[in-house]
Amino acid sequence: MNPLLTIESLVLAIPGREPGMALDCDIRPGECWGLLGPNGAGKTTLLHTLAGLRPAAEGRILIDGRTLHELPRRRVAQRLGLVFQDHHDGFPSTVLETALIGRHPFLRSWDIESAHDHELARRALAAMDLDDLAQREVQTLSGGERQRLAIATLLTQDPPLWLLDEPTNHLDLHHQVAVLGRIRRETLERGKAAIMALHDLNLAASYCTHLVLLYADGGLCWGETDAVFHVPALERLFGQALARIDTPQGPWVRPLPGPGC
Repeated sequence: MNPLLTIESLVLAIPGREPGMALDCDIRPGECWGLLGPNGAGKTTLLHTLAGLRPAAEGRILIDGRTLHELPRRRVAQRLGLVFQDHHDGFPSTVLETALIGRHPFLRSWDIESAHDHELARRALAAMDLDDLAQREVQTLSGGERQRLAIATLLTQDPPLWLLDEPTNHLDLHHQVAVLGRIRRETLERGKAAIMALHDLNLAASYCTHLVLLYADGGLCWGETDAVFHVPALERLFGQALARIDTPQGPWVRPLPGPGC
């Protein structure tokens, strides 16, 4: 199966830090990659670099076999969607109008959204438990509702490759599970691929087929989740003692109390 995204000898450009290790991997349909690492390790930088929003220090990024920078931005937006960690609304709009922004890469100049576009947006809002809020002003939403709207906008866009920066940010436990479950279904059942930065190790182990560990010194470790999700690697990653618990649903880790606890 051909990869949706190819990362060749990619070295991140992070201000104030020496270039780190190079990342080489293919992201294929059906895969969900989790990015784990401490604050400042480069998770957001990696996502923005893969989206073409930041330059890399070295290496190439290919979508469907073509380098990212040779593709028209419109084509990139049709193939790749990004959910940011923080959301800034430039102008007043309703929840439905915001979700419809996901269809803009597929519209020509001066086109308006079709009935099909509206149907896609309404389905996406329903999937994120926002259908009753379709006519609400975005500025009145809570942080969790705003985060679910960002996912709904991505569902409306419906690209084959999803890049998500902390998609569970601001969400309660029920909605964390619902959002990650939806991402997992989109990859498994519809042949998409996702790369997402996460802070919760156990959610990453539960929902990701592959992991990339980004160390503060620029080191990297990546591979299938079963091969990477080990206590020594995770302890080094976060500088935190951990205990692993094996359950019928898979491995689980918890932090061990430090001195003074």
